[in-house]
Amino acid sequence: TTPSASPMTTPLPHPTAPRGIHPDDAVLFAPEALPRLRTALQEVTWLLDRGYPLPTLLTLAGNHHQLHARQRLALSRVAATPAQHAARRARCRPLAAHRGAPLHLDAFNLLITLEIALARGPLFRGPDAALRDLAGVRGSYSLTSDTNTALTWLLDTLVDAGIPHVTFWLDAPMPSSGRLRAHILQRASATKLPVDAHLVRDADASLEGLQGVVSSDGLVLDRCESWVNLASELIAANAPGAWIVDLGT
Repeated sequence: TTPSASPMTTPLPHPTAPRGIHPDDAVLFAPEALPRLRTALQEVTWLLDRGYPLPTLLTLAGNHHQLHARQRLALSRVAATPAQHAARRARCRPLAAHRGAPLHLDAFNLLITLEIALARGPLFRGPDAALRDLAGVRGSYSLTSDTNTALTWLLDTLVDAGIPHVTFWLDAPMPSSGRLRAHILQRASATKLPVDAHLVRDADASLEGLQGVVSSDGLVLDRCESWVNLASELIAANAPGAWIVDLGT
């Protein structure tokens, strides 16, 4: 049964500073910058496959290619071994394949990605096809009007897809986690979609071993039974002009 939540009468604010966006991003991730980033990722991937630690490789490749800190951060978000990338792709299922089956959502991970797409910030597609952002909001997350839009995309799509039940997993230590949980439940109550939302110490750990996981966190994708690249599907359908930086080619 979906827990009840009191409606929120105060409108959510418009975002004042878009999440995950830096003034230099237009230059750092311009088309002419991408060949160098892709080469650096290929080098990092090759060395990861031979047992070298990622922090060391980011320093090595970053210094060699004279990469900005945000470019190095982008590499860190998408880098993994070829075996990890292949296994993740093999476990990925389209949303349509989950009609009649429940989904488990890494709530902050998904919503922040959608919010950045709305704000036209850069999202990075790696060799596993997941979309990742550069947002560092663990100490400052707050709900905005973009959160509402992201939830509308999400809930409408899941209802249309015939998903029978959705569980949102939220990291309790995150700021506004309780408020976001209440807001999710309030918004979901207006739909026919059965929803649970759990505050847990570590959402990543809660998703381990589950089927129908929605996340782009590499550790989660390595440890779940199957996952849905839902952020990519939602953005393609609702924000076709979103800024996708493809580092997987």
